[in-house]
Amino acid sequence: MSTPLPEPWLRGPLPGIPALLQPAAHAFVMAREDVEAAVRGLSVEQAWVSPSGVTPLGFHVAHLSGSTDRLLTYARGDRLDAAQKAALVREGGLTAERPSIESLLTDWQATVDRALAQLAATPETALGDARAVGRAQLPSTVLGLLFHAAEHASRHTGQIVTTARLVRALTEAPRP
Repeated sequence: MSTPLPEPWLRGPLPGIPALLQPAAHAFVMAREDVEAAVRGLSVEQAWVSPSGVTPLGFHVAHLSGSTDRLLTYARGDRLDAAQKAALVREGGLTAERPSIESLLTDWQATVDRALAQLAATPETALGDARAVGRAQLPSTVLGLLFHAAEHASRHTGQIVTTARLVRALTEAPRP
């Protein structure tokens, strides 16, 4: 989606974010901006349509918030709490619940704010610290989790942007 500003990574360092975490911070900012631009003005019906079996973009926006929150939890060395586990289960049923795009965006914006705060609070000396992921306690590091959270957000953002274009093409009347 085009904006009058250059991409976040071309706007300079984000204040308070350690140098090694600037790429992740820029990826989160870009994901926030691209998602907002892609879904702006979509109706609830458009957010939850599944053209040709494609996953609804509403799910992707909700999953962005939930998955980022979970990955950041593991990066802090914490385990998921009961609310996070319930949110994970809820993600699977969202196509029936169909929250508005506005509520999904509000959650995503708050998640990015928390992600940037966590990046700012992460000392570079901790980036190599071991972390365990999920019930299986799979091995990772603080940096691995932070990088994956940003990369995962970027992948879902691409799906949202593409699906939004498809949904608009299929559901909006052609302009004369």
